Amino acid sequence: MKLHLSKTDGLYTFSGYGEGYVLVNGMRHENNVLVTPTRLTPGWTGHDFDALTAEDFELLAATDAEIVILGTGNALRFPHPRLTQSLLAARRGLEVMDAQAACRTYNILAAEDRKVACALLLP
Repeated sequence: MKLHLSKTDGLYTFSGYGEGYVLVNGMRHENNVLVTPTRLTPGWTGHDFDALTAEDFELLAATDAEIVILGTGNALRFPHPRLTQSLLAARRGLEVMDAQAACRTYNILAAEDRKVACALLLP
């Protein structure tokens, strides 16, 4: 599916997604990726959902995002609260969604000039 927004010039946004991949500004990514409006970090973690660590979430807490969206692939899965303590300590909101909803929500928030980060786990 292709996604389009009107106010995203110069920002990193999701331009499409499909089974096992996302497009960020037209570039295909098939591995985990962290996207903020001003930064793209391929391979933000080498872990799948079951192997996520507190250190993975510390990396997310270190962004300047007010809201962190965690896209958990095709299925909605919630990380254990002990893993996300660094986000709470840094006063970062966490929203968990499947990957497709995460892409759409991120694009809307980025277009509104919100401080948002989207961390996607891709198979």
